[in-house]
Amino acid sequence: MSGNRSISLSLGAAILLCSSSLNLAYAKPFMIVGTDEKVLWDDDGKTVLSPPGKDSVLIVDLANPESPKIVATLPLKNSVVGPPVNLDIDPSGSVALVADSVDIVKDGDTLKQVPDNKVYIIDLKASPAKLTATITVGKQPSGLSISPSGKMALVANRGDNSISVLSINGTDVKVTDTVAMPDSVAHVVFTPDGKRALAVRFPAHKVSVLDIAGEKVTYNKVDLPTGQWPYNVVVTPNGKIALTSDNGGAGSSDGSVDTTSVIDLEANPPRVIDRVVVGDGPEGLAMSPKGNLAVAAILRGSNMKNAFFYQKNGSLSVLKIDGRKVTKTQDIDVGGLPEAVLFTPDGKYILAGNFLTQDFSILKVNGTKVTDTGKRFKVPGHPASARMGH
Repeated sequence: MSGNRSISLSLGAAILLCSSSLNLAYAKPFMIVGTDEKVLWDDDGKTVLSPPGKDSVLIVDLANPESPKIVATLPLKNSVVGPPVNLDIDPSGSVALVADSVDIVKDGDTLKQVPDNKVYIIDLKASPAKLTATITVGKQPSGLSISPSGKMALVANRGDNSISVLSINGTDVKVTDTVAMPDSVAHVVFTPDGKRALAVRFPAHKVSVLDIAGEKVTYNKVDLPTGQWPYNVVVTPNGKIALTSDNGGAGSSDGSVDTTSVIDLEANPPRVIDRVVVGDGPEGLAMSPKGNLAVAAILRGSNMKNAFFYQKNGSLSVLKIDGRKVTKTQDIDVGGLPEAVLFTPDGKYILAGNFLTQDFSILKVNGTKVTDTGKRFKVPGHPASARMGH
């Protein structure tokens, strides 16, 4: 742990040195990364907790995707509990939101996890980036998304079966409404036209459709059956289909294959039209900005050394998209326990955040073929979540 601290200190010095050349905003593209230093696992896959205080949120310059650079480090709490999409950057690249899902508190002589209820507002135009406000939302805020207009965000509150509606005006972010849901929601994402959103109901094995009219968000009772334990959802840039990551094991691997559900959003009402088999334990899920590929990050028991299905490395399942037809074309090894996965805005690179190996695998995209560059981007901590600027 002392090694991590010295890295952070040297990063801080680097930020001070380079902040004057960054002007008022970071060069695009960049990504935001949340680390979690409170949670690890023993060889049986049981959670081992540490006190809070060492997590961070990183702002990473991806001007050269094969050589990323950390340009800001914020000492904010972040959690690996939940899908790796508890943060987002607005389309203008000027503000970021980070949901603080779970806290760790002392309970007698032991530590335990309890739901938190905070969303951090980060000013990306400041140099270096800085926390400007903290707002209170529902219990255990998890997957969240900012609308295509940048004026609204939706936050899935896993702990109290609700979705918080936020208004965004620069760094002035307010809770304007709360949408009650029948059960726990892991993630919520907008369609490209901003008129609908899809909410992933993790324990119900469903995706629900929300209607958006102006500032009003309504749960319209259209519920679609996914595979088991859906964690994550993405939509193609043309808004025609959506894909889910059906985790299969209630948040972990279990040795069996799992699926991506394909949702036809042009149908009225929308419906699930296919399931594509991926590997064991998909969590992270990313859509190429070109709309021709998606990638699911596969855990493969990489945090469970004594399990019969243990593999040292996780993998990426590459999904080729041709209209409504989705086909798995590749499986590529990455690092230990891959959580977040994302495409660069030009669609030419994929970065996969490996929690256990504390780095990002950097992969190159050529058409629909993905290859590992062999390069890794080390980060000071365990990357639990990440999202790309637009």
